[in-house]
Amino acid sequence: MKNKKSLSFIDLFSGCGGLSHGLEMAGHKCLLGVDVNKEAIQSFAANHHQAAVYLGDIKQLKEKNLKQLLKGQKVDMVVGGPPCQGFSTVGRGEVEDDRNQLFKQFVRIVKVTQPKVILFENVTGLVAKKNQLIMKQIFEYFEKLGYNMDARVLSAEEFGVPEKRRRTIIMGVKDGECIFPIATHGTRASKKAVTVKEALKNLKSPDGKTYNHDVRMAEVKKTEDRERLKFIPAGRCIRYQHDEKEFLPKKLWFDVNWKTLRENRFRQTRLQRLPLNEPSPTILTARTSYYHPIEPRYLTPREAAACQSFPNDFIFHGSQTAVFRQIGNAVPPLLARALGETVKNIVFKKGKKKKKEIDVLLGKNAFHYHEPTYL
Repeated sequence: MKNKKSLSFIDLFSGCGGLSHGLEMAGHKCLLGVDVNKEAIQSFAANHHQAAVYLGDIKQLKEKNLKQLLKGQKVDMVVGGPPCQGFSTVGRGEVEDDRNQLFKQFVRIVKVTQPKVILFENVTGLVAKKNQLIMKQIFEYFEKLGYNMDARVLSAEEFGVPEKRRRTIIMGVKDGECIFPIATHGTRASKKAVTVKEALKNLKSPDGKTYNHDVRMAEVKKTEDRERLKFIPAGRCIRYQHDEKEFLPKKLWFDVNWKTLRENRFRQTRLQRLPLNEPSPTILTARTSYYHPIEPRYLTPREAAACQSFPNDFIFHGSQTAVFRQIGNAVPPLLARALGETVKNIVFKKGKKKKKEIDVLLGKNAFHYHEPTYL
Protein backbone atom coordinates (compact mmCIF):
# COMPACT_ATOMS: atom_id res chain seq x y z
CA MET A 1 0.00 0.00 0.00
CA LYS A 2 1.29 3.44 -0.93
CA ASN A 3 2.14 5.83 1.89
CA LYS A 4 -0.41 8.65 2.20
CA LYS A 5 2.40 11.18 1.87
CA SER A 6 4.03 9.69 -1.19
CA LEU A 7 3.50 10.05 -4.92
CA SER A 8 3.46 7.37 -7.59
CA PHE A 9 5.70 8.18 -10.55
CA ILE A 10 7.05 6.95 -13.87
CA ASP A 11 10.64 7.49 -14.99
CA LEU A 12 11.26 8.24 -18.68
CA PHE A 13 14.80 7.87 -20.08
CA SER A 14 15.41 6.14 -16.76
CA GLY A 15 18.84 4.67 -17.39
CA CYS A 16 19.82 2.43 -14.49
CA GLY A 17 17.47 4.33 -12.16
CA GLY A 18 19.46 6.81 -10.08
CA LEU A 19 16.64 9.36 -10.13
CA SER A 20 14.01 6.72 -9.33
CA HIS A 21 16.07 5.27 -6.51
CA GLY A 22 16.47 8.65 -4.84
CA LEU A 23 12.76 9.41 -5.15
CA GLU A 24 11.98 6.03 -3.59
CA MET A 25 14.37 6.89 -0.75
CA ALA A 26 12.12 9.91 -0.17
CA GLY A 27 9.11 7.59 0.11
CA HIS A 28 7.65 7.80 -3.39
CA LYS A 29 6.62 4.77 -5.47
CA CYS A 30 8.02 3.98 -8.91
CA LEU A 31 5.47 2.44 -11.27
CA LEU A 32 7.44 2.26 -14.51
CA GLY A 33 10.91 2.75 -15.97
CA VAL A 34 11.38 3.46 -19.69
CA ASP A 35 14.69 3.28 -21.55
CA VAL A 36 16.04 2.17 -24.90
CA ASN A 37 19.24 0.66 -23.50
CA LYS A 38 18.98 -3.04 -22.67
CA GLU A 39 21.70 -3.20 -20.02
CA ALA A 40 20.48 -0.02 -18.30
CA ILE A 41 16.92 -1.32 -18.08
CA GLN A 42 18.24 -4.63 -16.70
CA SER A 43 19.94 -2.66 -13.92
CA PHE A 44 16.76 -0.67 -13.38
CA ALA A 45 14.65 -3.83 -13.09
CA ALA A 46 17.11 -5.46 -10.69
CA ASN A 47 16.82 -2.53 -8.27
CA HIS A 48 13.15 -1.56 -8.67
CA HIS A 49 11.36 -4.86 -8.16
CA GLN A 50 7.84 -3.45 -7.92
CA ALA A 51 8.08 -1.28 -11.04
CA ALA A 52 7.20 -2.34 -14.57
CA VAL A 53 9.79 -1.74 -17.30
CA TYR A 54 9.59 -0.83 -20.96
CA LEU A 55 12.63 -1.53 -23.13
CA GLY A 56 12.45 0.33 -26.40
CA ASP A 57 12.17 3.64 -28.21
CA ILE A 58 9.87 5.94 -26.24
CA LYS A 59 8.33 7.09 -29.54
CA GLN A 60 6.93 3.57 -29.89
CA LEU A 61 5.35 3.57 -26.42
CA LYS A 62 1.75 4.22 -27.37
CA GLU A 63 -1.02 5.24 -24.98
CA LYS A 64 -2.59 1.78 -25.04
CA ASN A 65 0.71 0.08 -24.12
CA LEU A 66 1.34 2.64 -21.38
CA LYS A 67 -2.03 2.00 -19.76
CA GLN A 68 -1.41 -1.74 -19.86
CA LEU A 69 1.94 -1.30 -18.13
CA LEU A 70 0.42 0.93 -15.45
CA LYS A 71 -2.44 -1.52 -14.75
CA GLY A 72 -4.87 1.24 -13.89
CA GLN A 73 -2.58 2.93 -11.35
CA LYS A 74 -2.72 6.72 -11.19
CA VAL A 75 0.46 8.63 -12.03
CA ASP A 76 1.13 11.54 -9.67
CA MET A 77 4.51 12.50 -11.07
CA VAL A 78 6.41 12.08 -14.34
CA VAL A 79 10.19 12.34 -14.10
CA GLY A 80 13.07 11.77 -16.46
CA GLY A 81 15.94 13.09 -18.47
CA PRO A 82 16.42 12.67 -22.23
CA PRO A 83 19.91 11.92 -23.58
CA CYS A 84 22.04 14.94 -22.72
CA GLN A 85 24.67 14.90 -25.47
CA GLY A 86 22.78 17.42 -27.58
CA PHE A 87 22.85 19.97 -24.74
CA SER A 88 26.22 19.16 -23.19
CA THR A 89 28.84 21.85 -22.58
CA VAL A 90 31.44 19.05 -22.43
CA GLY A 91 30.64 17.61 -25.84
CA ARG A 92 29.83 19.45 -29.06
CA GLY A 93 26.30 20.45 -28.15
CA GLU A 94 24.27 21.49 -31.18
CA VAL A 95 20.92 23.27 -31.09
CA GLU A 96 19.69 21.24 -34.09
CA ASP A 97 20.63 17.88 -32.54
CA ASP A 98 17.66 15.50 -32.97
CA ARG A 99 18.07 14.32 -29.39
CA ASN A 100 17.03 17.79 -28.21
CA GLN A 101 13.54 17.03 -29.48
CA LEU A 102 13.08 14.00 -27.25
CA PHE A 103 11.56 16.25 -24.60
CA LYS A 104 8.46 16.31 -26.83
CA GLN A 105 8.02 12.63 -26.01
CA PHE A 106 8.15 13.58 -22.34
CA VAL A 107 5.41 16.14 -23.04
CA ARG A 108 3.32 13.51 -24.82
CA ILE A 109 3.44 11.16 -21.83
CA VAL A 110 2.55 14.05 -19.50
CA LYS A 111 -0.50 14.82 -21.65
CA VAL A 112 -1.66 11.22 -21.34
CA THR A 113 -1.05 10.78 -17.60
CA GLN A 114 -1.85 14.31 -16.29
CA PRO A 115 0.44 14.15 -13.23
CA LYS A 116 0.51 16.68 -10.40
CA VAL A 117 4.26 17.24 -10.74
CA ILE A 118 6.89 16.88 -13.45
CA LEU A 119 10.65 16.73 -12.94
CA PHE A 120 12.91 17.01 -15.95
CA GLU A 121 16.68 16.82 -15.44
CA ASN A 122 19.56 17.51 -17.77
CA VAL A 123 23.07 18.90 -17.98
CA THR A 124 23.88 22.56 -17.29
CA GLY A 125 24.31 23.11 -21.03
CA LEU A 126 20.53 23.23 -21.22
CA VAL A 127 20.62 26.76 -19.76
CA ALA A 128 23.39 27.95 -22.09
CA LYS A 129 22.47 30.95 -24.22
CA LYS A 130 22.49 28.95 -27.45
CA ASN A 131 19.70 26.76 -26.02
CA GLN A 132 17.47 29.69 -25.06
CA LEU A 133 14.86 28.78 -27.68
CA ILE A 134 14.79 25.17 -26.51
CA MET A 135 14.20 26.31 -22.93
CA LYS A 136 11.35 28.54 -24.08
CA GLN A 137 9.84 25.62 -25.97
CA ILE A 138 10.05 23.36 -22.94
CA PHE A 139 8.36 25.89 -20.68
CA GLU A 140 5.67 26.81 -23.20
CA TYR A 141 4.69 23.20 -23.86
CA PHE A 142 4.13 22.51 -20.18
CA GLU A 143 2.55 25.88 -19.39
CA LYS A 144 -0.09 25.14 -22.03
CA LEU A 145 -0.88 21.98 -20.06
CA GLY A 146 -1.47 24.03 -16.91
CA TYR A 147 1.87 23.71 -15.13
CA ASN A 148 3.70 26.44 -13.26
CA MET A 149 7.30 26.07 -14.42
CA ASP A 150 10.72 26.91 -13.02
CA ALA A 151 14.30 25.66 -13.28
CA ARG A 152 17.46 25.52 -11.19
CA VAL A 153 21.01 24.36 -11.59
CA LEU A 154 21.74 22.33 -8.46
CA SER A 155 25.12 21.10 -7.21
CA ALA A 156 25.06 17.49 -6.04
CA GLU A 157 27.77 17.93 -3.39
CA GLU A 158 25.43 20.32 -1.55
CA PHE A 159 23.06 17.42 -0.89
CA GLY A 160 25.46 14.88 0.57
CA VAL A 161 26.77 13.46 -2.71
CA PRO A 162 30.57 12.95 -2.60
CA GLU A 163 30.86 14.38 -6.10
CA LYS A 164 30.92 17.80 -7.75
CA ARG A 165 28.16 17.43 -10.31
CA ARG A 166 25.82 20.19 -11.44
CA ARG A 167 22.48 19.36 -13.05
CA THR A 168 19.68 21.45 -14.49
CA ILE A 169 16.39 20.56 -12.83
CA ILE A 170 13.17 21.69 -14.48
CA MET A 171 10.05 21.42 -12.35
CA GLY A 172 6.39 21.84 -13.15
CA VAL A 173 3.54 21.91 -10.63
CA LYS A 174 -0.16 21.99 -11.46
CA ASP A 175 -1.61 23.29 -8.21
CA GLY A 176 1.15 25.16 -6.45
CA GLU A 177 4.49 26.82 -6.96
CA CYS A 178 7.84 25.25 -7.69
CA ILE A 179 10.17 24.97 -4.70
CA PHE A 180 13.69 23.59 -4.88
CA PRO A 181 15.73 21.97 -2.11
CA ILE A 182 18.10 24.04 0.01
CA ALA A 183 21.71 22.95 0.43
CA THR A 184 22.34 20.61 3.35
CA HIS A 185 26.11 20.17 2.89
CA GLY A 186 29.08 22.35 2.01
CA THR A 187 30.03 25.97 2.60
CA ARG A 188 26.42 27.20 2.57
CA ALA A 189 25.11 24.62 5.03
CA SER A 190 25.76 23.25 8.50
CA LYS A 191 27.15 19.89 7.37
CA LYS A 192 30.51 19.40 5.69
CA ALA A 193 30.66 18.09 2.14
CA VAL A 194 31.11 14.32 1.94
CA THR A 195 34.56 13.34 0.71
CA VAL A 196 35.86 10.59 -1.56
CA LYS A 197 37.62 9.08 1.45
CA GLU A 198 34.28 8.74 3.24
CA ALA A 199 32.58 7.38 0.12
CA LEU A 200 35.16 4.62 -0.39
CA LYS A 201 35.52 3.71 3.28
CA ASN A 202 33.01 0.85 3.20
CA LEU A 203 31.80 -0.69 -0.05
CA LYS A 204 30.05 -3.74 1.41
CA SER A 205 26.30 -4.17 1.01
CA PRO A 206 24.09 -5.05 4.01
CA ASP A 207 24.43 -8.76 3.12
CA GLY A 208 28.20 -8.52 3.59
CA LYS A 209 29.01 -8.84 -0.11
CA THR A 210 30.65 -6.30 -2.39
CA TYR A 211 29.10 -6.01 -5.85
CA ASN A 212 30.57 -4.65 -9.11
CA HIS A 213 33.99 -4.43 -7.48
CA ASP A 214 36.46 -6.63 -9.35
CA VAL A 215 39.77 -4.85 -8.74
CA ARG A 216 41.45 -7.00 -11.41
CA MET A 217 39.27 -5.33 -14.04
CA ALA A 218 40.54 -1.94 -12.84
CA GLU A 219 44.16 -2.76 -13.63
CA VAL A 220 46.17 -0.23 -15.63
CA LYS A 221 47.66 -2.20 -18.51
CA LYS A 222 50.54 0.12 -19.34
CA THR A 223 53.53 -0.62 -17.09
CA GLU A 224 54.92 2.93 -17.30
CA ASP A 225 51.62 4.42 -16.17
CA ARG A 226 51.38 2.03 -13.23
CA GLU A 227 54.84 3.17 -12.17
CA ARG A 228 53.99 6.85 -12.67
CA LEU A 229 50.89 6.54 -10.52
CA LYS A 230 53.04 5.50 -7.57
CA PHE A 231 54.48 9.02 -7.51
CA ILE A 232 51.31 11.05 -8.12
CA PRO A 233 49.45 12.09 -4.93
CA ALA A 234 45.69 12.04 -4.45
CA GLY A 235 43.88 14.78 -6.33
CA ARG A 236 46.75 15.50 -8.70
CA CYS A 237 47.51 14.71 -12.33
CA ILE A 238 49.92 15.37 -15.18
CA ARG A 239 48.95 18.08 -17.64
CA TYR A 240 51.86 20.51 -17.78
CA GLN A 241 55.59 19.98 -17.81
CA HIS A 242 55.84 21.40 -14.29
CA ASP A 243 53.52 18.58 -13.11
CA GLU A 244 55.85 16.05 -14.66
CA LYS A 245 58.89 17.61 -13.01
CA GLU A 246 57.15 17.93 -9.65
CA PHE A 247 55.88 14.37 -9.35
CA LEU A 248 57.83 12.02 -11.60
CA PRO A 249 61.43 10.84 -11.56
CA LYS A 250 63.19 11.69 -14.81
CA LYS A 251 63.17 8.09 -16.02
CA LEU A 252 59.34 8.20 -16.07
CA TRP A 253 58.94 11.49 -17.92
CA PHE A 254 56.71 11.38 -20.99
CA ASP A 255 58.38 11.15 -24.37
CA VAL A 256 57.03 14.47 -25.64
CA ASN A 257 58.40 17.86 -26.61
CA TRP A 258 56.30 20.14 -24.40
CA LYS A 259 57.15 23.21 -26.49
CA THR A 260 55.46 21.72 -29.56
CA LEU A 261 52.20 20.95 -27.75
CA ARG A 262 49.36 23.42 -28.11
CA GLU A 263 49.47 25.75 -25.09
CA ASN A 264 52.42 23.64 -23.93
CA ARG A 265 50.16 21.10 -22.26
CA PHE A 266 48.34 17.84 -22.83
CA ARG A 267 44.91 18.40 -24.33
CA GLN A 268 43.45 16.15 -21.62
CA THR A 269 44.87 15.52 -18.19
CA ARG A 270 46.84 12.33 -17.75
CA LEU A 271 46.74 10.06 -14.71
CA GLN A 272 44.10 12.09 -12.85
CA ARG A 273 43.78 10.69 -9.34
CA LEU A 274 40.64 11.39 -7.35
CA PRO A 275 41.12 13.58 -4.27
CA LEU A 276 40.70 12.07 -0.82
CA ASN A 277 39.51 14.93 1.36
CA GLU A 278 36.96 16.58 -0.91
CA PRO A 279 34.17 15.45 -3.23
CA SER A 280 35.09 13.79 -6.50
CA PRO A 281 34.99 15.68 -9.78
CA THR A 282 32.04 14.71 -11.97
CA ILE A 283 32.08 10.96 -12.58
CA LEU A 284 32.13 10.48 -16.35
CA THR A 285 30.97 7.60 -18.54
CA ALA A 286 34.45 6.31 -19.46
CA ARG A 287 36.04 3.92 -16.97
CA THR A 288 39.51 5.31 -17.73
CA SER A 289 38.63 8.91 -16.81
CA TYR A 290 39.94 8.77 -13.24
CA TYR A 291 42.34 6.79 -11.11
CA HIS A 292 42.03 5.57 -7.54
CA PRO A 293 43.26 8.22 -5.07
CA ILE A 294 45.90 5.90 -3.56
CA GLU A 295 46.24 2.63 -5.47
CA PRO A 296 47.88 2.48 -8.95
CA ARG A 297 44.68 1.56 -10.83
CA TYR A 298 41.40 2.82 -12.22
CA LEU A 299 38.21 2.96 -10.18
CA THR A 300 35.96 -0.06 -10.01
CA PRO A 301 32.28 0.43 -10.91
CA ARG A 302 31.38 0.17 -7.21
CA GLU A 303 33.79 2.97 -6.33
CA ALA A 304 32.44 5.18 -9.11
CA ALA A 305 28.89 4.40 -7.96
CA ALA A 306 29.80 5.28 -4.36
CA CYS A 307 31.00 8.70 -5.54
CA GLN A 308 27.61 9.08 -7.23
CA SER A 309 25.92 8.20 -3.88
CA PHE A 310 24.47 4.87 -5.04
CA PRO A 311 24.01 2.51 -2.07
CA ASN A 312 26.29 -0.52 -1.95
CA ASP A 313 23.43 -2.96 -2.62
CA PHE A 314 22.48 -1.26 -5.90
CA ILE A 315 23.56 -3.85 -8.47
CA PHE A 316 24.53 -2.94 -12.04
CA HIS A 317 24.21 -5.25 -15.04
CA GLY A 318 26.21 -5.33 -18.24
CA SER A 319 29.82 -5.10 -19.35
CA GLN A 320 32.33 -2.86 -17.56
CA THR A 321 31.91 -0.29 -20.33
CA ALA A 322 28.11 -0.42 -20.10
CA VAL A 323 28.09 -0.16 -16.31
CA PHE A 324 30.37 2.88 -16.27
CA ARG A 325 28.12 4.50 -18.86
CA GLN A 326 25.08 3.85 -16.65
CA ILE A 327 26.80 5.32 -13.59
CA GLY A 328 28.16 8.36 -15.43
CA ASN A 329 24.78 9.18 -16.96
CA ALA A 330 22.80 8.75 -13.73
CA VAL A 331 21.29 11.35 -11.44
CA PRO A 332 22.93 10.96 -8.01
CA PRO A 333 20.33 9.25 -5.77
CA LEU A 334 20.93 11.62 -2.83
CA LEU A 335 20.25 14.63 -5.06
CA ALA A 336 17.08 12.89 -6.24
CA ARG A 337 16.08 12.19 -2.63
CA ALA A 338 16.38 15.91 -1.81
CA LEU A 339 14.11 16.68 -4.76
CA GLY A 340 11.67 14.00 -3.62
CA GLU A 341 11.46 15.46 -0.12
CA THR A 342 10.84 18.92 -1.55
CA VAL A 343 8.08 17.61 -3.81
CA LYS A 344 6.37 16.24 -0.70
CA ASN A 345 6.37 19.73 0.78
CA ILE A 346 4.86 21.15 -2.40
CA VAL A 347 2.08 18.60 -2.82
CA PHE A 348 1.22 18.10 0.83
CA LYS A 349 1.31 21.84 1.62
CA LYS A 350 4.16 21.80 4.11
CA GLY A 351 6.40 24.17 2.19
CA LYS A 352 6.32 27.38 4.24
CA LYS A 353 9.01 29.37 2.44
CA LYS A 354 8.06 31.76 -0.29
CA LYS A 355 9.61 31.38 -3.70
CA LYS A 356 11.55 34.63 -3.36
CA GLU A 357 13.17 33.38 -0.16
CA ILE A 358 14.16 30.13 -1.84
CA ASP A 359 15.87 32.08 -4.64
CA VAL A 360 17.96 33.98 -2.11
CA LEU A 361 18.93 30.83 -0.23
CA LEU A 362 20.03 29.07 -3.39
CA GLY A 363 22.35 31.96 -4.24
CA LYS A 364 24.83 31.30 -7.02
CA ASN A 365 23.26 27.94 -7.89
CA ALA A 366 19.87 29.47 -8.63
CA PHE A 367 18.77 29.73 -12.23
CA HIS A 368 15.45 31.45 -12.83
CA TYR A 369 14.09 31.04 -16.33
CA HIS A 370 12.27 34.36 -16.41
CA GLU A 371 15.37 36.23 -15.24
CA PRO A 372 18.02 34.04 -16.89
CA THR A 373 21.73 34.08 -16.28
CA TYR A 374 23.22 32.20 -19.20
CA LEU A 375 26.39 30.17 -18.88
